[in-house]
Amino acid sequence: MAKKILAVDDSKTMRDMINFTLQGAGYDVTLAVDGNDGLTKLKSNEIDLIITDINMPGMNGIDLIKNVRVDDKYRSMPILILTTESGDDLKQEGRSAGATGWIVKPFVPEKLIKVVAKVCP
Repeated sequence: MAKKILAVDDSKTMRDMINFTLQGAGYDVTLAVDGNDGLTKLKSNEIDLIITDINMPGMNGIDLIKNVRVDDKYRSMPILILTTESGDDLKQEGRSAGATGWIVKPFVPEKLIKVVAKVCP
């Protein structure tokens, strides 16, 4: 059975690229437009992995991760940050919030698939 991935990004183009890449690799992808939408979809779907942007209106990616990690049910779920940001301080903030990994946009499709397969076997 295909692993289920929740991709959270406010850019429709980026959501489409993530969806195309991961569906092509055999994953089942659910899309969300921001952190609030992501939390709603997480609670109404069986999800194996979250991929989130950081800079989004409403609830940003760091706050999304913090909200997810509060629930024991999702404490060990892998969460990847996929963002244009690459500063060490922000990466540390992401790790502290509970992120599993960090990928800088623009992403290489093969690398995204490889990282997803590694954290969500």
